[in-house]
Amino acid sequence: MTRLELGLAKAAVFAACLAPFVLIVLRAANVDGMDLGPNPVEEVLHKMGKTSLNILFITLAVSPVRRLTHYNAVIRFRRMLGLFSFFYLVLHFTTYAVLDLRLAWDTLYVDITKRPYITVGMLAFVLMIPLAITSTKGMQRRLKRRWVTLHRLIYPIGVLGVVHFLWQTKLDTLEPTIYSIILAVLLGERLVRRSSRARARRTSTV
Repeated sequence: MTRLELGLAKAAVFAACLAPFVLIVLRAANVDGMDLGPNPVEEVLHKMGKTSLNILFITLAVSPVRRLTHYNAVIRFRRMLGLFSFFYLVLHFTTYAVLDLRLAWDTLYVDITKRPYITVGMLAFVLMIPLAITSTKGMQRRLKRRWVTLHRLIYPIGVLGVVHFLWQTKLDTLEPTIYSIILAVLLGERLVRRSSRARARRTSTV
C-alpha cells in the first residue's frame, strides 16, 4: 500500500467512525425532519454506548483479519479505531452524567455502587482511560513490553461492555446476546491460537 493509498484509507475509516456522531448531531438539530424520538437523552445514550462497543469489536477483529488475510496494512488502523471507541465511550458517559443525571454526583455515586450494570460500565470506562493515554508510538516505545501487557486490558473491557449491555436490557435480550456471541468468537480465536502455540512449543522441546 502506497503512502497515498494509506492516507485515503485512513481518511475513509475516520469518516466512517465519525459518521454516527454526525448523524446524532443532525438528528438533534432536526435537520431534514430527523429527530431523536420521544426520549432524546435515552436515544443518544444508547447510540453512543453501542457505537463504542461496535468499534471496540472492530478493533478486536483487526488482528484476526490480519492473520487470516495476511493483509498487514490493516494493523495501521487499530489505534484510530481504539481511540474512536474511547471517544464514543466518553460521549456515552457524558450523556449519562450531564444530560441524564444533570451532574447530580450523589446520584451518580449511588448508581455506580448500587446498580450492577452501571458498576461494570464505569469499570470499563476507567480501564479504557490508560489505553487511550498510552496509545501513542512514544508511549509504546517508553513502556516497551509493559505496553503490550497494559493493552491486553481491551479483552476484559470488551467483556465488561457486553455485560453492561446485557444487564441493562430489560426485555428483548436478543441484541446483547448476539454481541456476546461475537465477543466469544473474537476472544475464542485468540485462546485457540495461544493454545496451539503452547502445544507447538512443548512439542519442539520434546
